[in-house]
Amino acid sequence: MRYPDNLELGLPLPSRNFQLTRRILRIVLIASILFPAGSLCVYEYFDYQSRLADANEAIDRLDRVAEEHAVKVLDLNQQMSARIIELLGDDDDELIRKHEQQLHNRLQLIGGDFPQVSGVGIFNAEGRLLAGSRTYPVPPIYVANREDFNSAKSALPDPYFSLPMHGRMSQAEVFNTTIARSASDGRFLGVVSISLRNSYFSKFYRDLIAGNPALAIGLYRQDGSLLVRYPNWAPGTHSAVNSPFSEALRNHQQFGRVRLTSSVDGTERLLSFRRVGDYPLYVASGYAASAVVAQWFRHLMIVAMVIMLPCAAIWCLILFSLRQLDAERLSWERWQAEQKRRLSAEESSRALHRMGALGNLVANVAHDFNNLLMVVAANTDIARTKNFNGLEREVMAVERAASGAQSLARRLLSVARKQPLKPEVVMPLAWLPAIATFAKAALGDNVQLLVDVADDAWPVYVDAKELEFSIMNIAVNARDAMNGRGRFAIRCQNVRYSAADVGMPVGEFVMLAFSDDGVGMREDVARRAFEPLFTTKAHGSGTGLGLAQVQAMCEDAGGSAAIETVEGHGTTVRLYLPRSRVAAAASHAHPPPEAARESTQGTVLVVEDNEEVAAGVAAVLETFGLDVRVAATADEASDRLEHGETFELVLSDIQMPGEQNGLDLAEQIRVRWPAQNVALMTGFSEDLDRAAAIGVTVLSKPFDIATLHEVVMDACQRRAQAS
Repeated sequence: MRYPDNLELGLPLPSRNFQLTRRILRIVLIASILFPAGSLCVYEYFDYQSRLADANEAIDRLDRVAEEHAVKVLDLNQQMSARIIELLGDDDDELIRKHEQQLHNRLQLIGGDFPQVSGVGIFNAEGRLLAGSRTYPVPPIYVANREDFNSAKSALPDPYFSLPMHGRMSQAEVFNTTIARSASDGRFLGVVSISLRNSYFSKFYRDLIAGNPALAIGLYRQDGSLLVRYPNWAPGTHSAVNSPFSEALRNHQQFGRVRLTSSVDGTERLLSFRRVGDYPLYVASGYAASAVVAQWFRHLMIVAMVIMLPCAAIWCLILFSLRQLDAERLSWERWQAEQKRRLSAEESSRALHRMGALGNLVANVAHDFNNLLMVVAANTDIARTKNFNGLEREVMAVERAASGAQSLARRLLSVARKQPLKPEVVMPLAWLPAIATFAKAALGDNVQLLVDVADDAWPVYVDAKELEFSIMNIAVNARDAMNGRGRFAIRCQNVRYSAADVGMPVGEFVMLAFSDDGVGMREDVARRAFEPLFTTKAHGSGTGLGLAQVQAMCEDAGGSAAIETVEGHGTTVRLYLPRSRVAAAASHAHPPPEAARESTQGTVLVVEDNEEVAAGVAAVLETFGLDVRVAATADEASDRLEHGETFELVLSDIQMPGEQNGLDLAEQIRVRWPAQNVALMTGFSEDLDRAAAIGVTVLSKPFDIATLHEVVMDACQRRAQAS
């Protein structure tokens, strides 16, 4: 049944909002992830920009140093060229050949002591070598078809820088600075060529970058042709024609920075370039972008580890708190459920103490009532066998009254938990629609009945008659609540409840819900709805046993009942019946027709302390053709058996005065006279388990004459077969 709230239970249970606590912990967890991660991203973004700036600053410094170095070398080279041109003056080829040895010595003095100079050569207008600093006499060398000779001739008087080449006399990689000679009348006399060693520049660049593999330095012509580079490169490599670097060189840009993929080694670099003085040359320093990223990433990992270690501890703590919160929630729910169970048990215990005496009184009254009904039923049946003798209408009226009295006695015994039960497997899908027709009759024509049974409804193991009475009781209450007009719905479905479902039974149940749209109940009335003899109906209109019988039926079946009501909006009664694992036995739609009663001969001993009941049962047995003996107590019946009397059947009541009751007598007969047939009569359910253990047939009062006839005939047949 539904439990009242905390205050009504008398114990203020602590309020715990686990959902809010879990939400806060999750927010803290997310914040502890996002805030450090966001801070790390911001920090590392600026750190990356700072590393880019440092790399650009580094290559700018390299450019300035490399440019200063190149200017010094080229200025010296320019001075040497000017001295040689001044030394030669307007001398023609003949005069130069004539003084070749002196010129060779002078050229050695001018350029021979400089490490960057590989050699100096003087060529005539046809490109023939006239004198040089490397050898004397000079070998036959012609450069008329060389690019530097022709370009210097056309670039007069500016120096021209050739592409790298392999020097024939120096046997080294060089590039030439070539300046044209002209006579005073402007006539072209030839060129002065100074070869500069590539290795000199490479060694300087190597020392300059101090072995940093991320750096590269090169010397370029204005057209983008590469003259010298460290690390070394494949000869003939040019910068990409459409690259930002080539575009800057074509536009005579003095300095700048670009980011590009190198056409030399395919590496993406940060590139800084600077023009070498007034010469058509540029120095360029590059920093590998991957090196910047690698350094930044290593730093990122270190910082991330430093930040994430305490964060990870916080995350573990929060996750542990969430896990503990779930465990605490489960424990709290179990504790709350246990508190409610204990409070409910205390309340039930008090109610049981109050109702104990009432139950015993009700059971005793019902037992005596059943005995009286047995007398009435026996005599009406005898009257029926005698064709009523003109009193058929009167006897039928007595039978109808007795039937109503039997129903009342059954309800009294059910409320007192002493009603003998006949449980069986019931399939709700087939059983409920059939019973609904009887409920419809109880509801009346102005009440709409709706029945909804789940196709997969589980079977239940219950006393079908008791369940039918429960449904009829609920239907009658609903009809009165709706004043005979409204809607009554019956729903059936499977439900599962765990220990976390506070106030609900634990296990698998078939739930029968009965809802009406009547006036409902007040909360204080709903709390007492299942209390025996409690009713809100007008005096004489209700017994207060209806819902008490419903609850007793559910609890006897191993389930429970609950009620939900809203004043002015209707009531829902829910029955929870345990799922049965036993398959339903096949049943007949209609009972077989009653067979004609057969007469027999023999003697039956009726053991009954109530004289009227004994006389009534004896009279019925005599109509079967039997000789009947009566004993008032079990002790008397035992004495008769001790003296050797035998009977086709000993039919004994269970509850009797004396040292022995009917169960004691049956056990004694089973042990001492096993051939003697014995059957018992009772109106109390607690006698059934012991009787079943003995293996004795039990007739539940009030029983019909056909049932008695069947038991007697079976006993007579067994007796005849045994003899």
